[in-house]
Amino acid sequence: MAFISTAYQPQVVESGKAEKWSKNTINYANGIRNKQFVMIIPPPNVTGYLHLGHSLMATIQDVLCRRKQQLGYETIWIPGTDHAGIATQVVVEKKLLKEKKCTRHQLGRENFVKEIWAWKDEKENKINRDLKKLGCLLNWDKEYFTMDKKQSVAVTKAFIKLFEENLIERRNSLVNWSCSLQSAISDIEVDSREINGPTIISVPNHNKSVTFGRLYDISYKIKDLDEEIVVSTTRPETLLGDVAVAVNPNDPRYQKYKEHSTMLWHPFRNEHIPLIFDANVEIEFGTGAVKITPAHDKIDFEIAERHNLNTQMSVFTEEGKINSSYEEFSNLPRFEARDKILKDLSNLGLLKGMKDHKMILPMCSRSKDVVEYMLRPQWFLKCQDMAKEAIKAVEIGKIKIHPRNFENEWFKWLQNSKDWCISRQLWWGHQIPAYLAKINDRKIWVAAESEEQAFEKVNSVLTSGKENIKITRDEDVLDTWFSSSLLPFSCFDWPKESFKNFYPLDLMETGHDILFFWVARMVMLGQKLTGDIPFKNILLNGIVCDAHGRKMSKSLGNIVMPDQVINGASFEDMKLEIEKSHNSGILSSDEMKKSVSNFKKIFPKGIPECGTDALRFTLLSHNIKSHFINFDVSECHTNRLFLNKIWQATRYTLQSFEKIKIDSSFMENLKLTSLNLCNMDKWILSRLMNTKEICYQSYDNYNFHLATQAIKTFFYSNFCDTYLETTKSAVQENSSKGVSHCIVLAICLSEGFKMMSPITPFITEELSQHIPKFSFKENTLDSTFINDKLEIEVAEILNICTSIRQLNSQNNIVKKHEPKVYLFANSNEAFELLNEYKDIISTLSQISELFLFKDSDDIKKFNYVSTAGHLCSFGIKTNEIIVKSNDNSSINIKKLTRLENDLKKLMITISSEGYKRSVNETVQSKHLERIKHLELEISKIKGISS
Repeated sequence: MAFISTAYQPQVVESGKAEKWSKNTINYANGIRNKQFVMIIPPPNVTGYLHLGHSLMATIQDVLCRRKQQLGYETIWIPGTDHAGIATQVVVEKKLLKEKKCTRHQLGRENFVKEIWAWKDEKENKINRDLKKLGCLLNWDKEYFTMDKKQSVAVTKAFIKLFEENLIERRNSLVNWSCSLQSAISDIEVDSREINGPTIISVPNHNKSVTFGRLYDISYKIKDLDEEIVVSTTRPETLLGDVAVAVNPNDPRYQKYKEHSTMLWHPFRNEHIPLIFDANVEIEFGTGAVKITPAHDKIDFEIAERHNLNTQMSVFTEEGKINSSYEEFSNLPRFEARDKILKDLSNLGLLKGMKDHKMILPMCSRSKDVVEYMLRPQWFLKCQDMAKEAIKAVEIGKIKIHPRNFENEWFKWLQNSKDWCISRQLWWGHQIPAYLAKINDRKIWVAAESEEQAFEKVNSVLTSGKENIKITRDEDVLDTWFSSSLLPFSCFDWPKESFKNFYPLDLMETGHDILFFWVARMVMLGQKLTGDIPFKNILLNGIVCDAHGRKMSKSLGNIVMPDQVINGASFEDMKLEIEKSHNSGILSSDEMKKSVSNFKKIFPKGIPECGTDALRFTLLSHNIKSHFINFDVSECHTNRLFLNKIWQATRYTLQSFEKIKIDSSFMENLKLTSLNLCNMDKWILSRLMNTKEICYQSYDNYNFHLATQAIKTFFYSNFCDTYLETTKSAVQENSSKGVSHCIVLAICLSEGFKMMSPITPFITEELSQHIPKFSFKENTLDSTFINDKLEIEVAEILNICTSIRQLNSQNNIVKKHEPKVYLFANSNEAFELLNEYKDIISTLSQISELFLFKDSDDIKKFNYVSTAGHLCSFGIKTNEIIVKSNDNSSINIKKLTRLENDLKKLMITISSEGYKRSVNETVQSKHLERIKHLELEISKIKGISS
C-alpha cells in the first residue's frame, strides 16, 4: 500500500524523529514542582563513545520521562558529559605518543590541555549524537560539561565552604599511587589482580617485564646474638624502608625475645630496628615474622603508629624510583632495585629462600601500572558526619533505594566511611582553589576564588602587609568525583537561589557499581551544601555483559557498540574500528590482535541491522535491577522481527479498513455499545486492558522486563497469532462483523502503541499516524473491559487449538492431507462451549473440517487421538495414510506422564504445612479446580491409550 511500506525498515522509520525530539526545552515559567519530573543523566566520560551500559541507563531514563509525559508531567532531564580527569588524560597521552611521538611533559601543560579540549569537543559531539539517536527526550538547552564555567564556579564555592568549615585539610597520608601517572588515584581505579604463582607482567617505565607471585624469606640478624629472624615478603624492594620486624605476641617461636628489647641489624641502612609484638600479625603467614614498612603499606602504617615508630621513611620517588636517601640504589626503577637488593642479600647470606605464592596485585586500571601505597601530601575531605546524615536520609525514607537490597550495603559502607582524598596530581581537571602563603618561616593555606582574594584572606589573618606575603596556588586538581558529586544542584546554577526550582531531583538512575563513589557522595555533599537531599529515589541498574555473562573488555574482544547494533556492522567494519583505536594509541598491538581474533569467533558474519527500537526493547527485556545483564545480539535481531510483525499487523488493519470502507464520521463518534462485538472481540479488548495495566504498573515499579514480556505476549500471541487470524473471513466477506473487527483492530493498535511507545518511540510514532482516528462518544476504554472469565474460557479454547496443531505436527500431518478433526466433549457444558467456538477452533487449528460430538467410545477408531485439556478429547482423520514419525500411543504416554507430574506437584503444594493459612481462598479454589481438570484429563487419556 502507498501509505505504509511492505516491510519494517528501521533507518527509514527513525529518520528525522530524533532531531525533532532533541528540541525538547524546559518551560521555565512552570515552576510547579508537583507536576515536574526532574532527572540528570549520569554524565558519560569524554574518553570515547557511548557504550551499551550508557545506552541502558539512557533508555531506562527516557522510558520514565516518556511515561511521565503521558501522565501530564513536565519532564526536565538534563544532559551532560564528565571531564573524567585521569581516564581522559591517559587516553590523550596515548594518542599523543602514537601520533606525535611526544609525551605531555615534552609538550608542556598549556599545550597538552589544549589537546585535551580538542579531544573533548570531538568526543562530546559524538556522545551527544548517539544520545539523540537513541531518541532521548533530553533538555539540551541545559546541557553542561563538568569543567564549564558554571561548574567551575560551583566547584570553587563548594571547596571554599567546606575548607572554611574545617572539613577539608591537607596532610601527609598513604594513598593509592600510580607511578606512571605520578598521581594519587581512587579505589575505583585500582584493579585487584589475582596472581596464582609466578606471573610475568609488563610494568610501565621498565625495560623488561617483572615476575610477581613469589614469596621471599629474608634474614634479619639479632643484635649481640648469633641468631636471626626470618621475614617473608612479596615486596623485597620496600625492605629499604623497614622500621621494624613484627611478630604475634602469642607465637611460641618468638616468646624468648619478649623479656627484653630485641634489636635487628638492617643490612642496607647500617642501623638497628626493633622487633615488636603485635596481635595483628598472622602466625600462619610465612615464618610468622613480617617486615614493617609504614610508608608503603596501610596495615604497616597502623602498626607503626601504635608502636610510635617512624611512619615517614619513604623508599620511592613519585616516578617509582628509589629516592636519594639510599645512595647505593638511588634513581633505580623500583623493580630493577628489587633484583639488585635480592642479589646483595644473597651475597650477604641473608636471602634464605624463595617460593611460589598466591597474591593480590593492585593495578591502576588506567595506566596498567602496579599501584604503590605512598605517603604524599594530599587534600582530604572529612566524611564521617556527612555519612551519618546520608544514612539517616535512607533510614527515615527521605531517600528510597531500588532495589532495596542495596540499603544494607549503603549503611555498611557509610558507617565505615573514611576521609576522602580529593586531590590528584594531574594537568586535566579543576585546579584546587587553595593558596599557600609564605611569610618568612611561616606557612598558611587559604581557599579563595582568586589570588587577590587569597591575599586579602591571608592579610586579615596575619596582618603583615601584602609586600611580605608570597602566594602560590596549588597545582593539583580535584578528583573528578568531587565535581560530579555536585551535579544535582550545580547543573541548575548553584549557588544561585534559582537552583531550588529544580532541586531535589525526583530520581537518580545509574549503575550499582558507582553507588558509593558517586551516589553516596552526591547525598553527602548535597545535604551539606544545600541543606536538602539531592534526590528522592535511587534506581540502580546492573552491568551490561555479553551473551555469556562475561564483562565486555578489549582483551576478550566482545565489546559491542550501540551503533553497531542499530545500523548493523560487517566483520570488516568492526575490524576497521578496532584498528582505528590502535592507530590512535588507545589499543596496544596485542590488544588489537586479541580483539580482532575474538570478534571473528563471536561475530563471524558481523552484526545484523536491528534498529534503535529493537535495541531499547532488548535492553529492557532483562530485569535491570539484576547484578548483571547479558546482552545477546541475536535476541536483539529477534526483537526487530517482532517489530516487523507489528508492522505487518498494521498493514493488515489498514487494508481491512480500505476493504470495509468505514465512514470517517462513524469513527469520530464511535459507540462501542453499538458494535456487534463477538467473544473474540471482547477477549482481545480484555487482554489489551490487562496488558496496559501490567505495562503501566511495570513502568512505575521499574520492572521494565515485565512490560516487555506483556507487550510481546499481547502482540505476538494474542493479537497477531490469534485475534487477527479470526477476523480474516469476516473482513473478506465485508460483513457487519467485519466492521466490528476493523474497529477493534484499530483500537488494539492505537492503545497498544501508547503503552509501548515509552520503550519503542520510533515505530509507534510512525505507525500511529496511519491508524484511523477515533473518539468515543460514550464509554471509554478502561478496566471495565477486563473480563477474567472470558479470558479463562478463550485460554481453554486456544489450548485445544494448540493440542490439535501439536498432534498434527508430531505425525507430519500437513494441509495437503486435509485433516478433519472430531471433538468429543467431556460434558454437556463443554459441548455448549465448544459449539460456540467451533469456527474459531477450526480457523486457529488450521484444519479442513471440524465435527463436534458428545463423549463417545468412537474415538478409539482414529489413528491419531489425544486429549485437549479437561473439555474434550479428539481424533484426526486424513485423506491418505501417513507414515507416522511417532507412535501415537508413545506420544500420549509422554503427555500422561507430564499431566501426572503436574498433578503430583499440585497435590504436594496444597498438602504442605501452612498452605491453608498462607494462601488466600481464591487461589485455593483455583488450585482445586485445576486438580479436578487434571484428574479428568488423565482419566480420558488413559482411556484412549488402553
